[in-house]
Amino acid sequence: MTVIDAIQRRHSVRRYTGQRVEDDILAALQAEVKACNSESGLNIQLVTDAPDTFNGFLAKINFFGTRNYIVLVGKENPDIEEKAGFYGERLVLKAQQLGLNTCWAAAFNKKKFAAQIGNDEKIVIIIVFGYGATQGVPRKSKPLESLCKVDSDMPDWFRSGMEAAMLAPTARNQQKFLFTLSGNTVKAESIGGPFAKIDLGIVKYHFEIGAGIDNFKWVDPL
Repeated sequence: MTVIDAIQRRHSVRRYTGQRVEDDILAALQAEVKACNSESGLNIQLVTDAPDTFNGFLAKINFFGTRNYIVLVGKENPDIEEKAGFYGERLVLKAQQLGLNTCWAAAFNKKKFAAQIGNDEKIVIIIVFGYGATQGVPRKSKPLESLCKVDSDMPDWFRSGMEAAMLAPTARNQQKFLFTLSGNTVKAESIGGPFAKIDLGIVKYHFEIGAGIDNFKWVDPL
């Protein structure tokens, strides 16, 4: 499965079978975590077989059969949420390629949290993963034209990037982002909403995959 295939097939899943994830798949996912940490400076952590984290009332309402998750952790700085979204979505799509299902999650029992968090670090958000009871369902999308602005005819690479960005998960499926093209320079910005900066990182990763990073430059690269 290519990353583009993963973008097209991946949907949020909240109910899991509880089936144990095989060691070789965990090793491949852990290798991607290590690569993301090296590139980003984050302290992303992979936690398995920890069902008690989701024993809280709100977590039980939102998730079922959950025992594995990825913790997006890092030192406080202006870019931490966008980085968490960008590199977290990279891990989401890697998990999809490995045959797993995922869901971004903000409700969990912090008292039973298994990750190691430094005094100068904070948890941004987590990603649940495992074998889903279903494969999830596609989300509705706003029209492409409402999510971008171009200064001339839209090049094919930009359209491909936008099509990938439109498939990105965002909080409450709000899609509150705007991509602006000027020459070969792209500006991505949030237009508000909950978890806005995390969402911005997620959609920027999708755009990079769809457009091809060699075809453009970001106005504000990570």
